[in-house]
Amino acid sequence: MDGHDLLTISEVATRSGFAASALRFYESQRLIEAQRSPGGRRWYERSVLRRLAFIRAAGNVGLTLDEIRVE
Repeated sequence: MDGHDLLTISEVATRSGFAASALRFYESQRLIEAQRSPGGRRWYERSVLRRLAFIRAAGNVGLTLDEIRVE
């Protein structure tokens, strides 16, 4: 994977429609994963956008975060 396959938290927030704080929360809940730079910046794989779309859809039909985590 090269650097073009990674997105910053602000790019993911813009593309997904989730606030950056929601992305940090979902990461803390182990719903999504981020890689960290040596300086601590979060970098997300593009596939996280599909995962976030799933989280949004699952929440819209009433699934809890625990149910989404199990998937």
